[in-house]
Amino acid sequence: MTPMLMTTPAPHVPVLEDRVVDLLADAPDGVIVDATLGAGGHAAAVLTARRGRYGRAALIGLDRDPTALTLAGERLAPFQADPAVEVALVRTRFDHLGAVLDAAGHPHIAGILLDLGISSMHVDRAERGFSYRQPGPLDMRMDPDQTTTAAVLVNELDARELAALLRRYADERFADRIARAIVAARPLHTTTELAEIVRDAIPAAARRRGGHPATRTFQALRIAVNDELTALEATLPVALGRLVPGGVAVVLAYHSLEDRIVKRAFAAAARACVCPPELPVCACGRTAEVEHLVRRPERPSEAEIALNPRASAARLRAVRRLPDRSGS
Repeated sequence: MTPMLMTTPAPHVPVLEDRVVDLLADAPDGVIVDATLGAGGHAAAVLTARRGRYGRAALIGLDRDPTALTLAGERLAPFQADPAVEVALVRTRFDHLGAVLDAAGHPHIAGILLDLGISSMHVDRAERGFSYRQPGPLDMRMDPDQTTTAAVLVNELDARELAALLRRYADERFADRIARAIVAARPLHTTTELAEIVRDAIPAAARRRGGHPATRTFQALRIAVNDELTALEATLPVALGRLVPGGVAVVLAYHSLEDRIVKRAFAAAARACVCPPELPVCACGRTAEVEHLVRRPERPSEAEIALNPRASAARLRAVRRLPDRSGS
Protein backbone atom coordinates (compact mmCIF):
# COMPACT_ATOMS: atom_id res chain seq x y z
CA MET A 1 0.00 0.00 0.00
CA THR A 2 1.31 3.46 -0.88
CA PRO A 3 2.16 5.45 2.25
CA MET A 4 -0.18 8.31 3.07
CA LEU A 5 1.35 11.75 3.05
CA MET A 6 0.51 14.72 5.25
CA THR A 7 0.27 17.74 3.01
CA THR A 8 0.26 21.47 3.53
CA PRO A 9 -2.58 23.24 1.72
CA ALA A 10 -1.91 26.01 -0.75
CA PRO A 11 -3.18 29.46 0.20
CA HIS A 12 -6.93 29.67 -0.33
CA VAL A 13 -8.00 32.01 -3.12
CA PRO A 14 -11.61 33.25 -2.82
CA VAL A 15 -13.57 32.69 -6.03
CA LEU A 16 -15.15 35.73 -7.74
CA GLU A 17 -14.13 37.78 -4.71
CA ASP A 18 -14.68 41.23 -6.26
CA ARG A 19 -18.16 40.33 -7.52
CA VAL A 20 -19.19 38.82 -4.19
CA VAL A 21 -17.97 41.94 -2.37
CA ASP A 22 -19.80 44.26 -4.79
CA LEU A 23 -23.08 42.43 -4.26
CA LEU A 24 -22.87 42.19 -0.47
CA ALA A 25 -21.46 45.69 0.02
CA ASP A 26 -24.71 47.00 -1.48
CA ALA A 27 -26.82 45.14 1.10
CA PRO A 28 -28.41 47.23 3.89
CA ASP A 29 -26.57 47.93 7.13
CA GLY A 30 -26.76 44.84 9.32
CA VAL A 31 -25.43 41.34 9.81
CA ILE A 32 -23.91 39.38 6.95
CA VAL A 33 -23.75 35.58 7.19
CA ASP A 34 -20.96 33.68 5.52
CA ALA A 35 -22.57 30.26 5.73
CA THR A 36 -19.55 28.46 4.25
CA LEU A 37 -16.76 30.31 6.00
CA GLY A 38 -13.80 28.20 4.89
CA ALA A 39 -10.53 30.01 5.47
CA GLY A 40 -12.32 33.36 5.74
CA GLY A 41 -11.21 34.93 2.47
CA HIS A 42 -14.61 36.14 1.33
CA ALA A 43 -15.51 37.13 4.89
CA ALA A 44 -12.43 39.33 5.28
CA ALA A 45 -13.09 41.11 1.99
CA VAL A 46 -16.78 41.66 2.77
CA LEU A 47 -16.03 42.97 6.27
CA THR A 48 -13.49 45.41 4.86
CA ALA A 49 -15.96 46.73 2.29
CA ARG A 50 -18.83 47.10 4.73
CA ARG A 51 -16.65 48.67 7.43
CA GLY A 52 -15.64 51.27 4.87
CA ARG A 53 -19.22 51.87 3.72
CA TYR A 54 -21.12 51.96 7.01
CA GLY A 55 -18.37 52.69 9.51
CA ARG A 56 -19.17 49.34 11.12
CA ALA A 57 -19.68 45.72 10.10
CA ALA A 58 -21.09 42.53 11.56
CA LEU A 59 -20.59 38.97 10.35
CA ILE A 60 -21.61 35.50 11.48
CA GLY A 61 -19.46 32.77 9.97
CA LEU A 62 -20.59 29.15 9.82
CA ASP A 63 -18.56 26.06 9.04
CA ARG A 64 -18.80 22.44 10.08
CA ASP A 65 -15.03 21.95 9.77
CA PRO A 66 -13.05 22.85 12.92
CA THR A 67 -9.86 23.29 10.88
CA ALA A 68 -11.62 25.86 8.71
CA LEU A 69 -12.84 27.74 11.77
CA THR A 70 -9.32 27.87 13.17
CA LEU A 71 -7.90 29.22 9.91
CA ALA A 72 -10.74 31.72 9.56
CA GLY A 73 -10.31 32.83 13.16
CA GLU A 74 -6.66 33.61 12.50
CA ARG A 75 -7.48 35.49 9.32
CA LEU A 76 -10.29 37.50 10.93
CA ALA A 77 -8.46 38.24 14.20
CA PRO A 78 -7.68 41.87 13.20
CA PHE A 79 -11.41 42.49 12.64
CA GLN A 80 -12.32 40.97 16.00
CA ALA A 81 -9.98 43.49 17.64
CA ASP A 82 -11.84 46.40 15.96
CA PRO A 83 -14.63 47.80 18.21
CA ALA A 84 -16.63 48.77 15.10
CA VAL A 85 -16.72 45.18 13.85
CA GLU A 86 -18.63 42.21 15.26
CA VAL A 87 -17.51 38.71 14.26
CA ALA A 88 -19.01 35.46 15.53
CA LEU A 89 -17.81 32.07 14.30
CA VAL A 90 -20.02 29.04 14.79
CA ARG A 91 -19.21 25.42 14.12
CA THR A 92 -22.31 24.03 12.45
CA ARG A 93 -23.70 22.98 9.09
CA PHE A 94 -25.44 25.77 7.22
CA ASP A 95 -28.86 24.14 7.34
CA HIS A 96 -28.87 25.11 11.04
CA LEU A 97 -28.93 28.76 9.97
CA GLY A 98 -32.27 29.59 11.58
CA ALA A 99 -31.30 28.22 14.97
CA VAL A 100 -27.96 30.05 14.87
CA LEU A 101 -29.60 33.38 14.07
CA ASP A 102 -32.22 32.95 16.79
CA ALA A 103 -29.56 32.06 19.35
CA ALA A 104 -27.52 35.10 18.35
CA GLY A 105 -30.50 37.42 18.64
CA HIS A 106 -30.47 38.28 14.93
CA PRO A 107 -33.77 37.08 13.47
CA HIS A 108 -33.07 38.97 10.25
CA ILE A 109 -29.91 39.54 8.24
CA ALA A 110 -28.68 41.95 5.59
CA GLY A 111 -27.03 39.35 3.41
CA ILE A 112 -25.78 35.82 3.09
CA LEU A 113 -23.09 34.04 1.09
CA LEU A 114 -23.02 30.33 0.28
CA ASP A 115 -19.81 29.21 -1.43
CA LEU A 116 -20.65 25.56 -2.03
CA GLY A 117 -18.54 22.47 -2.62
CA ILE A 118 -15.09 21.85 -1.25
CA SER A 119 -12.21 24.22 -0.75
CA SER A 120 -8.48 24.01 -1.31
CA MET A 121 -7.94 23.08 2.33
CA HIS A 122 -9.92 19.89 1.72
CA VAL A 123 -8.46 18.88 -1.64
CA ASP A 124 -4.86 19.74 -0.77
CA ARG A 125 -4.81 17.75 2.46
CA ALA A 126 -4.41 14.16 1.34
CA GLU A 127 -5.28 12.91 4.81
CA ARG A 128 -8.82 14.31 4.40
CA GLY A 129 -9.47 11.84 1.59
CA PHE A 130 -11.06 14.19 -0.95
CA SER A 131 -8.44 13.91 -3.69
CA TYR A 132 -7.99 11.06 -6.15
CA ARG A 133 -4.53 12.38 -7.05
CA GLN A 134 -2.88 11.75 -3.67
CA PRO A 135 -2.99 8.65 -1.47
CA GLY A 136 -5.21 9.18 1.54
CA PRO A 137 -7.91 7.42 3.55
CA LEU A 138 -11.40 7.09 2.07
CA ASP A 139 -12.79 9.76 4.35
CA MET A 140 -14.31 12.85 2.61
CA ARG A 141 -16.00 14.17 5.77
CA MET A 142 -16.24 17.93 6.07
CA ASP A 143 -17.15 17.41 9.72
CA PRO A 144 -14.59 14.96 11.13
CA ASP A 145 -16.96 14.04 13.97
CA GLN A 146 -19.66 12.57 11.76
CA THR A 147 -19.74 8.78 11.47
CA THR A 148 -20.31 8.10 7.77
CA THR A 149 -17.17 8.15 5.64
CA ALA A 150 -16.56 7.36 2.00
CA ALA A 151 -15.07 4.03 3.14
CA VAL A 152 -18.41 3.08 4.70
CA LEU A 153 -20.25 3.71 1.44
CA VAL A 154 -17.62 2.10 -0.79
CA ASN A 155 -17.29 -1.04 1.31
CA GLU A 156 -20.83 -1.56 2.59
CA LEU A 157 -23.32 -0.52 -0.10
CA ASP A 158 -24.29 -3.21 -2.58
CA ALA A 159 -23.66 -2.73 -6.30
CA ARG A 160 -27.20 -1.54 -7.00
CA GLU A 161 -27.04 1.08 -4.25
CA LEU A 162 -23.61 2.27 -5.33
CA ALA A 163 -24.69 2.61 -8.95
CA ALA A 164 -27.77 4.58 -7.92
CA LEU A 165 -25.59 6.91 -5.83
CA LEU A 166 -23.24 7.53 -8.78
CA ARG A 167 -26.10 8.28 -11.12
CA ARG A 168 -27.94 10.52 -8.67
CA TYR A 169 -25.03 12.65 -7.53
CA ALA A 170 -22.76 12.62 -10.58
CA ASP A 171 -24.81 11.50 -13.60
CA GLU A 172 -22.14 8.84 -14.14
CA ARG A 173 -22.68 7.02 -17.48
CA PHE A 174 -20.76 3.96 -16.32
CA ALA A 175 -22.30 3.74 -12.85
CA ASP A 176 -23.13 0.03 -13.09
CA ARG A 177 -19.67 -0.96 -14.34
CA ILE A 178 -17.95 1.12 -11.66
CA ALA A 179 -20.19 -0.21 -8.88
CA ARG A 180 -19.55 -3.84 -9.85
CA ALA A 181 -15.80 -3.21 -10.03
CA ILE A 182 -15.79 -1.60 -6.58
CA VAL A 183 -17.70 -4.49 -5.03
CA ALA A 184 -15.36 -7.02 -6.66
CA ALA A 185 -12.26 -5.22 -5.33
CA ARG A 186 -13.36 -4.85 -1.71
CA PRO A 187 -12.13 -3.96 0.80
CA LEU A 188 -10.80 -0.62 -0.43
CA HIS A 189 -8.89 1.62 1.95
CA THR A 190 -7.31 4.54 0.05
CA THR A 191 -8.28 7.20 -2.43
CA THR A 192 -5.74 6.06 -5.00
CA GLU A 193 -6.96 2.46 -4.78
CA LEU A 194 -10.48 3.63 -5.52
CA ALA A 195 -9.33 5.91 -8.34
CA GLU A 196 -7.51 3.01 -10.02
CA ILE A 197 -10.57 0.75 -9.75
CA VAL A 198 -12.79 3.42 -11.28
CA ARG A 199 -10.33 4.16 -14.07
CA ASP A 200 -10.06 0.51 -15.03
CA ALA A 201 -13.84 0.08 -14.99
CA ILE A 202 -14.39 2.78 -17.59
CA PRO A 203 -13.89 1.85 -21.27
CA ALA A 204 -10.56 2.98 -22.69
CA ALA A 205 -12.18 5.22 -25.31
CA ALA A 206 -14.14 7.09 -22.62
CA ARG A 207 -11.01 7.46 -20.45
CA ARG A 208 -9.35 9.47 -23.20
CA ARG A 209 -12.03 12.16 -23.10
CA GLY A 210 -12.52 14.84 -20.47
CA GLY A 211 -10.78 14.96 -17.12
CA HIS A 212 -9.78 12.27 -14.66
CA PRO A 213 -12.04 9.18 -14.92
CA ALA A 214 -12.64 9.17 -11.15
CA THR A 215 -13.85 12.77 -10.91
CA ARG A 216 -17.55 11.95 -10.98
CA THR A 217 -17.26 9.03 -8.57
CA PHE A 218 -15.41 11.15 -6.02
CA GLN A 219 -17.96 13.94 -6.42
CA ALA A 220 -20.86 11.57 -5.84
CA LEU A 221 -19.29 10.03 -2.75
CA ARG A 222 -18.43 13.42 -1.28
CA ILE A 223 -21.95 14.73 -1.79
CA ALA A 224 -23.43 11.60 -0.22
CA VAL A 225 -21.05 11.54 2.74
CA ASN A 226 -21.80 15.16 3.61
CA ASP A 227 -25.48 15.18 2.60
CA GLU A 228 -24.75 18.36 0.69
CA LEU A 229 -27.80 18.66 -1.54
CA THR A 230 -30.32 17.98 1.23
CA ALA A 231 -28.67 20.67 3.35
CA LEU A 232 -28.74 23.15 0.47
CA GLU A 233 -32.42 22.52 -0.29
CA ALA A 234 -33.28 23.06 3.38
CA THR A 235 -31.18 26.21 3.74
CA LEU A 236 -32.19 28.36 0.78
CA PRO A 237 -35.83 29.06 1.83
CA VAL A 238 -34.68 29.88 5.37
CA ALA A 239 -31.95 32.19 4.09
CA LEU A 240 -34.32 34.09 1.79
CA GLY A 241 -36.96 34.32 4.51
CA ARG A 242 -34.50 35.83 6.97
CA LEU A 243 -33.34 38.65 4.68
CA VAL A 244 -34.44 42.18 5.49
CA PRO A 245 -35.96 44.17 2.60
CA GLY A 246 -33.07 44.95 0.29
CA GLY A 247 -31.08 42.06 1.74
CA VAL A 248 -28.90 40.10 -0.69
CA ALA A 249 -28.28 36.36 -1.09
CA VAL A 250 -25.26 35.25 -3.13
CA VAL A 251 -24.54 31.62 -4.01
CA LEU A 252 -21.51 30.12 -5.72
CA ALA A 253 -22.19 26.64 -7.11
CA TYR A 254 -19.67 24.34 -8.76
CA HIS A 255 -21.69 21.66 -10.53
CA SER A 256 -25.07 21.39 -12.18
CA LEU A 257 -26.80 19.62 -9.28
CA GLU A 258 -26.05 22.48 -6.89
CA ASP A 259 -26.77 25.16 -9.45
CA ARG A 260 -30.11 23.59 -10.40
CA ILE A 261 -31.28 23.68 -6.77
CA VAL A 262 -30.23 27.33 -6.44
CA LYS A 263 -31.82 28.31 -9.75
CA ARG A 264 -35.14 26.71 -8.81
CA ALA A 265 -35.22 28.18 -5.30
CA PHE A 266 -34.46 31.68 -6.56
CA ALA A 267 -36.97 31.37 -9.41
CA ALA A 268 -39.71 30.19 -7.03
CA ALA A 269 -39.07 33.10 -4.66
CA ALA A 270 -39.07 35.58 -7.57
CA ARG A 271 -42.38 34.31 -8.94
CA ALA A 272 -45.45 36.47 -8.43
CA CYS A 273 -48.91 35.36 -9.54
CA VAL A 274 -49.29 31.61 -10.07
CA CYS A 275 -52.94 31.69 -11.22
CA PRO A 276 -53.93 29.82 -14.39
CA PRO A 277 -53.45 32.08 -17.43
CA GLU A 278 -57.14 31.89 -18.29
CA LEU A 279 -58.13 33.84 -15.15
CA PRO A 280 -58.81 37.51 -16.01
CA VAL A 281 -57.47 38.78 -12.67
CA CYS A 282 -55.14 37.38 -10.03
CA ALA A 283 -56.91 35.31 -7.42
CA CYS A 284 -53.92 33.85 -5.60
CA GLY A 285 -52.59 37.11 -4.17
CA ARG A 286 -49.02 35.88 -4.42
CA THR A 287 -46.26 38.48 -4.70
CA ALA A 288 -42.62 38.00 -5.50
CA GLU A 289 -40.33 37.76 -2.47
CA VAL A 290 -37.08 38.57 -4.28
CA GLU A 291 -35.76 40.03 -7.51
CA HIS A 292 -32.87 38.62 -9.49
CA LEU A 293 -29.60 40.51 -9.31
CA VAL A 294 -27.87 37.80 -11.33
CA ARG A 295 -30.39 35.77 -13.33
CA ARG A 296 -27.96 34.00 -15.67
CA PRO A 297 -25.06 32.53 -13.75
CA GLU A 298 -21.87 34.57 -13.87
CA ARG A 299 -18.58 32.79 -14.39
CA PRO A 300 -14.99 33.73 -13.51
CA SER A 301 -12.95 35.55 -16.12
CA GLU A 302 -10.19 33.83 -18.04
CA ALA A 303 -7.70 35.87 -16.05
CA GLU A 304 -9.09 34.61 -12.72
CA ILE A 305 -9.15 31.01 -13.94
CA ALA A 306 -5.51 31.34 -15.02
CA LEU A 307 -4.60 32.39 -11.48
CA ASN A 308 -6.96 29.94 -9.78
CA PRO A 309 -7.87 26.97 -12.05
CA ARG A 310 -10.29 25.58 -9.44
CA ALA A 311 -12.49 28.61 -10.04
CA SER A 312 -13.32 27.43 -13.56
CA ALA A 313 -16.50 25.57 -12.55
CA ALA A 314 -17.95 28.38 -10.42
CA ARG A 315 -21.41 29.76 -11.21
CA LEU A 316 -22.66 32.79 -9.28
CA ARG A 317 -26.32 33.67 -8.76
CA ALA A 318 -27.76 36.42 -6.56
CA VAL A 319 -31.14 37.83 -5.52
CA ARG A 320 -32.35 40.79 -3.45
CA ARG A 321 -35.25 40.70 -1.01
CA LEU A 322 -38.18 42.89 -2.03
CA PRO A 323 -40.20 45.06 0.37
CA ASP A 324 -43.24 43.32 1.83
CA ARG A 325 -46.78 44.43 1.06
CA SER A 326 -46.75 47.07 3.76
CA GLY A 327 -43.84 48.71 1.96
CA SER A 328 -41.39 48.23 4.83
